[in-house]
Amino acid sequence: MGSRYGPEFADRASVWSKAPAKDRLGNSQGINMHAKSLFAVGLVALGVLQGCSSSEESSPGGRAGSVKLLNVSYDPTREFYVEFNETFAKHWEKETGQTVLIDQSHGGSGKQARAVNEGLDADVVSLALAGDIDLIAKSSKRLDPDWQTKLPHNSSPYTSTIVFLVRKGNPKNIRDWDDLVRDGVEVITPNPKTGGGARWNYLAAWGFALQKELGDLAVIKDPSKEAEVEAAKVKAKEFIGKLYKNVPVLDTAARAATNTFLQRKIGDVLLAWENEAFLALRESGQSEVEIVVPSLSILAEPPVAVVTQNANKHGTNQVAAAYLEYLYSDEGQRLAAKHFYRPRNSNALTEETKKNFVDLKLFALSDIVRDWEEAQEVHFKDRTGIFDQVFAP
Repeated sequence: MGSRYGPEFADRASVWSKAPAKDRLGNSQGINMHAKSLFAVGLVALGVLQGCSSSEESSPGGRAGSVKLLNVSYDPTREFYVEFNETFAKHWEKETGQTVLIDQSHGGSGKQARAVNEGLDADVVSLALAGDIDLIAKSSKRLDPDWQTKLPHNSSPYTSTIVFLVRKGNPKNIRDWDDLVRDGVEVITPNPKTGGGARWNYLAAWGFALQKELGDLAVIKDPSKEAEVEAAKVKAKEFIGKLYKNVPVLDTAARAATNTFLQRKIGDVLLAWENEAFLALRESGQSEVEIVVPSLSILAEPPVAVVTQNANKHGTNQVAAAYLEYLYSDEGQRLAAKHFYRPRNSNALTEETKKNFVDLKLFALSDIVRDWEEAQEVHFKDRTGIFDQVFAP
C-alpha cells in the first residue's frame, strides 16, 4: 500500500504526536517527543514511507479510530512543532475521542513550497513567508487565493525577526548591519532563492540600507521623493552586493547555515531568525556564542494554512483547521513563546519568556515593497532580480 507522502518526504523529519503509539506498520512503539539534539538530522520513520493515507484509517464523520496530518514546515520550527503536536494531540483526543498522528516535513521554505506544489501531500503548511504559500495557491490551486483571511493576523499566529549570532566576546565588534560589509568579516546566511529565513535576512539588510539613505522608510511611498528613493535603491543595491561578497558559504536553509556557523566554525556572524539564535545559544552554550540585536530589523510573519484540496481528499479538513486554530489558543501561544517565537497574545508571555524579547525597531515588509510578489520580482527573480545581479558565486 503506497504512501501519500511521495519520495520528496524521504529527506525530511518526521515526528509522532502521541506516545506510545503504533507505527505505520502497526508495530507498537514509544515515541521520544524531545529532540535529541537541535542540529541532528531528523530521521524518517519507515512507516511513513509505507503507511496508509489518513482517509483509510479514520472516519471523520464519527471521529473513530485515528486520523493523520502532514504539516510541511520550514527549518527552524522543528523543536516547536514537536511539543505543539504532542499538546494538540492530547487536546484533540480529549475533545473528540480521536487520536491524531502528525507527521512533520522540514526544509528551506521555498523548497518546501515547491515540493507541495509538485505533489508533497501536505494537509497544512507552516512556512516562513506568505509568498511561498501564495505560490501553492496560484500554481497548483491546492488552496484558495484568499487563504490569509481564514485566520487572525493574516494567518500568522506568531512573529519573529532577524538578529545576529557572533562568536563569544564578539571579536570582530559586530554591532549593526554596517559592520557586515567591512573587509575581513565573514557573514553566514542561507540562499534567499531557497530559504524563507534567508529572504527575511536579505530584506532586513535592504531595509536598513534604505533607512540609512532616506532617514525614514515612509519616504518610499511619497511620489514627490521618487528621485531620492531611486538614488537610495542604488546605494542599497551596492550595500547588498558588499554584504554577499562577505558570504563564504551559501547554504540552502536556515538550519544548515546554523550548522555551518556552529559546527563547522565558519564565519564571524550568523544572520538568524531570533528563535534560531536562542536555540543555538541554548544548544552550544553561552561560552561559545552571543546574540547581537541590530538597531533596525524586519517584522517577520511566518504564516500557516490548510491545504484545502489535499485535506478534502484525505477527509482531514476539520482536524487540520482545528490544528491551526490551536496555534492561537493560550496554550499554543505559550508554547510559541517558550520556543522563542513572539506570540500575538502578549498575555502568553511569562516572566521568564518575556526576558527573551528585547524591544527593537522593526519595519514591515509593506514598508519597503508592495507585497511578496513584488519582492520576488525585484529581488529574487532568476537572472533579473537584484540578488542574482550582485551575487557572483
